[in-house]
Amino acid sequence: MSTQPPDSQSQKPLSGVRVLDFTRVLAGPYCTAMMADLGADVIKIEAAHGDDYRHIGPFKDGESLLFQAINRGKRSVALDLKSPEAIATVKALLADCDVLIENFRPGVMEKLGLSYDALNDAFPHLVYVSLSGFGQTGPNTKKPAYDIIVQAMSGLMDATGEPDGAPTMVGEALGDVAGGLFAAWGTMVALFERSRTGQGRHVDVALFDALVSMMPILACRTLMDGQAPVRTGNRHPLSAPFGTYPAADGHFAVAVLNDRLFASFCNVIGQPALSSDPRFTSDALRRENEPALAEYIDLWAGTLPVERVVEALSSAGIPSSPIESVAEAWASPQARERGLASEVAHPDLGPLNIPEQPVHFSGAPRGGRKPAPALNADAADILDSLTKDRNA
Repeated sequence: MSTQPPDSQSQKPLSGVRVLDFTRVLAGPYCTAMMADLGADVIKIEAAHGDDYRHIGPFKDGESLLFQAINRGKRSVALDLKSPEAIATVKALLADCDVLIENFRPGVMEKLGLSYDALNDAFPHLVYVSLSGFGQTGPNTKKPAYDIIVQAMSGLMDATGEPDGAPTMVGEALGDVAGGLFAAWGTMVALFERSRTGQGRHVDVALFDALVSMMPILACRTLMDGQAPVRTGNRHPLSAPFGTYPAADGHFAVAVLNDRLFASFCNVIGQPALSSDPRFTSDALRRENEPALAEYIDLWAGTLPVERVVEALSSAGIPSSPIESVAEAWASPQARERGLASEVAHPDLGPLNIPEQPVHFSGAPRGGRKPAPALNADAADILDSLTKDRNA
């Protein structure tokens, strides 16, 4: 493992882990940003024009805020990977790296002489992570993929939207995020194994695989029950009342998953007899007869503001919530208390409020992170350290 200067990072779980990061755009950088949040030294290898996300808005004073959010805490070195000198530099850096992560099209690293097989003999300790749209094998392996393509091909888009409406894309790049999460998970598993065996291994992660695996309800219904899931809008496909319903001044969400909660729910809406109504005596029956149940809910909630509805349900222990905007969620006392974002001091842009990985580790402080690097900003320090190592 690498050595890092002592600071708040030294108290974080990945302190001392060094990552050579060949990723760009979203999925890979999302993975390595979480690792940087936890103290890893992430060296971002970029082409001369930089990561594509440096050129995607929104912008502030010419800097991409999206790049700032996804590449926080890393160091940048620009290398022309088509040159033998750059490849030699990469191999020199790998001598002190624990993880290599790349998200090129399958085959690109092999052409560069940097594939897992090409490096394994010289760097048997290395955890080598390949993140791509469809993985290193299969008929789609060379197919280009962005998040919308993965959402479309995974079944998620077909399962999202109103029953009589068009398939709907989820309002965030969930396929990219899923790939980044599973790449981070796979990296940690491989590092844990290496701590016992001393050997690294190749970790192959596909955005398609990751997103498909994050739909367990749809998988169960398709693989095990032989159903063809259909779009159910804002209502749960299997349970009721479990979804969103209108109130006098907006909508609210409610989740009732068992008979006890349903009895409490019936009392709150002033219809205690519904809990013994033959149409509603089980979760399956409630879902089957959800339109009839919704009429009772609308009759009660339609005369009340959302705040009163949620207060009444919550007081009875029934999970419920208003529909909050993204801005409201980030500004909420819960998000602030949990430290989901923290201030980063950028040398040109000033203070930036940037997201942070969400898992809390005892004894590891949150915050204290560096901003995303300027292109090639750390080349001198990193390459000088290689020269010193060779001369030592």
